[in-house]
Amino acid sequence: MKGIGRGAAKQDGLFVTQTNMGTVGNECFLKRNMEDLIENFVPESTEINEITETLELSKDFIKRLRIKQLLPQIRDVSTTTPAEEEISDQGSDTGTDDSLDHFDFGLIINKLPKLSELSITYGVRNCGMNFEWSLFEFTQKDCSLLAKAVKSCPHLQILRLQRCQIEDEKARLIISHLLDHPNLRVLDLSHNRVGDKTGRAVGKLLSVNNVLEEVTLCDNNIRAEGASAIAFSLKKNSTLKVLNLKLNRIGDEGGRNICQALMRTKTLRSIDLSSNALGEHVAANLARYSAIISRWSTSLFRATSSALRVVVFFKRASKTIRFSRNLI
Repeated sequence: MKGIGRGAAKQDGLFVTQTNMGTVGNECFLKRNMEDLIENFVPESTEINEITETLELSKDFIKRLRIKQLLPQIRDVSTTTPAEEEISDQGSDTGTDDSLDHFDFGLIINKLPKLSELSITYGVRNCGMNFEWSLFEFTQKDCSLLAKAVKSCPHLQILRLQRCQIEDEKARLIISHLLDHPNLRVLDLSHNRVGDKTGRAVGKLLSVNNVLEEVTLCDNNIRAEGASAIAFSLKKNSTLKVLNLKLNRIGDEGGRNICQALMRTKTLRSIDLSSNALGEHVAANLARYSAIISRWSTSLFRATSSALRVVVFFKRASKTIRFSRNLI
């Protein structure tokens, strides 16, 4: 024990110290260890015992899980006929492979009493020549299990599902389990394949949820209908501070509805509407509204069209507006 430090103890080969530095080090190690176990877990092949045993030792230290890959179950090829194998090879190119499920977060999430952030990407890193679309598919079973797991974790504050190929029906299922979540403050569904149906679901979530502070739907396929539903909910919502709709297709109609909603929102501090096929008229309205809403301490609007790019800063202290316009 010499040289370990004052107040140190050894338990099952792991040093637990009473100093702040030691506690932080243990938290980082246990978090990374659990992430590695999950990222390399293969359903129906890997034994779950190692994860459950590690969980007992680390459950009180893990506050965040950021999962950068999930391995699917291994397809049984022992009974595959040559014709079925040829179809499978074609599916690798067209994205029509049979679904392969991933790790069930319901096995661990309700056993982590201090978990506040969960970030997941359903996909495989460095797959190389073994690429198949099924390696990057968020299956219906994955969606159902994850939705139930998140609902069973009332202390969760941040949920990020980026680059998971999530479509409308699956996104709506997840959001339906979040309607009465007591502590969720950040929802991030960026870089997926969600559209107007998800926009309507997010609008409903913002209408009934009284704790959500940040919603990110960057790089999706939300159009005017979905944006209008979100805009309508902004008039009722009293907690949202950040809204990111960058890289969608809300167009002029969706942009106008959001402009109108901005006049009535009381809490929103930041909104990003860049790369949304907004026309010059909507961009000008955004600039005008930013000047009118003087209660915002710092606001940033971005709007782009085929003709110009407008960036507007509003600062309460100086009460000035700066425009930057560049022809494209």
